[in-house]
Amino acid sequence: MLSTPSTSRTLSEAASKALLRAADVPMADEREVKTAGEAALAASEIGFPVVAKLCGDAIAHKTERGLVRLKLTDVVAVERAAQELLAAATAQDGEVTVLIAPMVQGNRELIAGVVRDPQFGASVMLGIGGIFAEAIADVVFRPAPLDRITAHEMIGDLATQKLLGEFRGEACVDREKLVDVLVGLGSLAHSRSDIASIDINPLIIGSDGVPVAVDALVEIGEADASIATARARPSVEQFQALFEPRGVVVAGASSHPGKFGFVSLHNILAGGFKGQIFGTNLQGENVLGIQTVADIDQLPENAIDLVFVCTPASANPALLRACAAKGVKAAFLTSAGYGEAGAEGKKAEEELIALADELGILLAGPNGQGVVSTPANLCAQIVAPYPPAGHIGVASQSGNFVSSFLNWSRSSGVGISRAVSAGNAAAVTVADYLDFYADDEATAVGLAYLEGISDGRSLMTRLAGVAARKPLVLVKGGATESGAHAAASHTGALAANDKIFDGFCRAAGITRAETVEEAFEAAATFATQPLPKGPNVVIMTTAGGWGVVTSDALARDGLLKLLELPEDLKAQIDGKLPPRWSKANPVDCAGGETRDTIPEVLEMIALHPDVDAVIYLGLGIQSNQARLLREGGFYPDHGIERIVAYHERQDERFALAADELSRRTGKPILTATELAVADPDNPGPLTVRATGRLCYASGNRAVTALGHLYRAAEFRARRGWSVD
Repeated sequence: MLSTPSTSRTLSEAASKALLRAADVPMADEREVKTAGEAALAASEIGFPVVAKLCGDAIAHKTERGLVRLKLTDVVAVERAAQELLAAATAQDGEVTVLIAPMVQGNRELIAGVVRDPQFGASVMLGIGGIFAEAIADVVFRPAPLDRITAHEMIGDLATQKLLGEFRGEACVDREKLVDVLVGLGSLAHSRSDIASIDINPLIIGSDGVPVAVDALVEIGEADASIATARARPSVEQFQALFEPRGVVVAGASSHPGKFGFVSLHNILAGGFKGQIFGTNLQGENVLGIQTVADIDQLPENAIDLVFVCTPASANPALLRACAAKGVKAAFLTSAGYGEAGAEGKKAEEELIALADELGILLAGPNGQGVVSTPANLCAQIVAPYPPAGHIGVASQSGNFVSSFLNWSRSSGVGISRAVSAGNAAAVTVADYLDFYADDEATAVGLAYLEGISDGRSLMTRLAGVAARKPLVLVKGGATESGAHAAASHTGALAANDKIFDGFCRAAGITRAETVEEAFEAAATFATQPLPKGPNVVIMTTAGGWGVVTSDALARDGLLKLLELPEDLKAQIDGKLPPRWSKANPVDCAGGETRDTIPEVLEMIALHPDVDAVIYLGLGIQSNQARLLREGGFYPDHGIERIVAYHERQDERFALAADELSRRTGKPILTATELAVADPDNPGPLTVRATGRLCYASGNRAVTALGHLYRAAEFRARRGWSVD
């Protein structure tokens, strides 16, 4: 694990720049001198106007101390400035010199650099620079080293993109030259593990758009010679024993409905587990129809793959030995009293890991809530719920968030393949589970909750490997204990640990969500929708306001585009809607729908080659009126029964049409209505759930999910990966 250097020193500006020049970072032509006369001569050689700075290994922030003179236009001014700067040196500054450099002009200033985080290692940083760098804090990070594609993505992630285009008569930023800087910094940080930080501020963009570094500091610390050693991931056979066991035994089964040993056995039975079910109980009680035994030795050999442990920590070593003798290959421990309980618990945990390794048993937990595997109808957990079957694989450092994801699955109808609460993750980590999911045919997307991170670089390397094989959605809570080492660096001051984590996610193509709801909806979208081939979106709505608000959400997304309706598509729609329709995107049907309008117009939109994705708003309106007609006291008379049935059939047809068109065209078609939450039994959202897709509670939530989908597709396309 990386550690913050215990001792460090800041190189002089001249020495810092010499190191960076070797890494191909563009620098202004400069001279380092010791006297006022030498300063005047150097200025004459460079050409006026020039800048003079006091330079020394102990001098970090010159501007704050008034050790910089700008816009010196003649020899006299240079000599006077050099004399003043040399006179301002203190004993603490050590040996000093004067740096003479050309006065580089430009209206735009960036900051670039490197920070070595104690958890995540070296990262390259880029942001808006100058004196307001820390106030604006528009910065992005990527792990070092980085390739040119990643560097381009890094530039594109800056919020203030307008500064990178033509600006006040100056040319667009030369992105290739800026990429050279970022790649060079990454290579330098990767090759020199003793570099604690690099700070280039400002990196001035000249009128020609070319970046030039005019101020730079490099901080040198202790070389990091440590090598993180990760445990080997459990074998496929061991994971199969956990997720698709032939038989399960609940150790510590109880007849008391308030005990974990009762609840877990109940949930295994209620879930309809396909294999054999056993239980141990010191009294040999019959629990829920299962005749328990007092000792593992009384169970058959090679019939049980998984033991679900509800016994105290003190009993578990003997239990694991007995289980191994019977052929058990995986153990899930709900037992507490291990690493979370202090030094003694940590020791017991380490001893249990060593024992499990010796016995060849996968050790899940301890202090976990359980494991779910819908392909095996397995609900081995001490809490509810059991979700519908589907293709989302869940792994979490918090058992409560496993429950949250499973609850979202039940309410939305978008199902789960596997789910596991990692508990203390003593022997098997969240990354291990996600790595298994990436090769699991039952799983289409990984979904994880993370909080405590002890070896960020190793973790993110593992997760990058997962994301290269299947979509991966993360939501992260908390932060690591230590921030970046920021001793003498603006770069370090800007390096919030969470921003570094975010940079790792973006570099790996991992989808990071801000909330649990957003994370589940992103995963559900990956699991049920095709990736879009481009950013062009058409919104079809049955009411104008919904379309306007959803258009605003698209604009805020920054990458998705509200497609200007092609003339041929507009002409097609004209033939189906009354003259008052919007004639634009969003396609507002303006209440002009007949029986077949929605499916037909939706088909026209989805089949058009310029359309990459569709958001359909207003599903369920007719059925909402039908519900009121049912409940209004006049049903089924006055012809109400017939119109209610018609309205409900229509919304069912609309939902089915959206599903069928998406499958036929290979394009994402997202339906959104607040009725998904307000009235989930409405035939519109109910039918969407029946198709296995997510019905979004609002247009903006559909846009957020589609944005995640498009970013993943774009990331893969830039690397030449498949987007199918």
